[in-house]
Amino acid sequence: MTVRSFVSPVLVVTLVVAAMAAASAANAFMRDTTLARQDVGTDVVTVAAKRPKPQYMRKKVRITTRERPGTIIIDTSRKYLYYIEGNGRATRYGVGVGREGFGWAGTVKVGRKAEWPDWRPPKQMIARERKKGRIIPPYMKGGINNPLGARALYLHRGGRDTIYRIHGTNQPWTIGQNMSSGCIRMMNKDVKHLYRRAGVGSKVIVIGPNGNSSRYYQERGIDILATIFRN
Repeated sequence: MTVRSFVSPVLVVTLVVAAMAAASAANAFMRDTTLARQDVGTDVVTVAAKRPKPQYMRKKVRITTRERPGTIIIDTSRKYLYYIEGNGRATRYGVGVGREGFGWAGTVKVGRKAEWPDWRPPKQMIARERKKGRIIPPYMKGGINNPLGARALYLHRGGRDTIYRIHGTNQPWTIGQNMSSGCIRMMNKDVKHLYRRAGVGSKVIVIGPNGNSSRYYQERGIDILATIFRN
């Protein structure tokens, strides 16, 4: 007697549906990857998932200031950037600032803005880093590996570039630290948020190391829970 194999029609339909679903998922993955590469302008890479301390996460705060809505106040001692909203409110962002010897203060304006900006380090920086044995390129195309991150706001004074920027970073763990050569670093998600709100011409006040922040603002309504846990 010959035993004949029998394949259920239901099983055939199930296998066909599964194959179609797998192909659809593969196409979706390729499409999403392509869009991601177009967004950053370079191949997507895995970035270290370290995070800054909780106090440097974006937060709505109460503030007293004489500055107009739309003004940016950067307190380099506290490592905070405030975007003034009016009616005693502001958005507070954690930032990274200039390391020792690279702090500065003054009032400037946003001269221009750029998404996924290219990086052209100043000649002084290239020479300084070369003496330390670190070679940095004179130009780097914008993208996720670029030190300027996702967005940049170029700070001008008297119509001229100061060479300082508010920009994103691919090293989010440096937020809350003195790490830069004078630029103001933000997490990429935060600089994107600020970028949408702050236009060209926005006033930017930078309070230098050990500067008198009370001249420009006072944050009110300290978080009670944070105070309890800190004590």
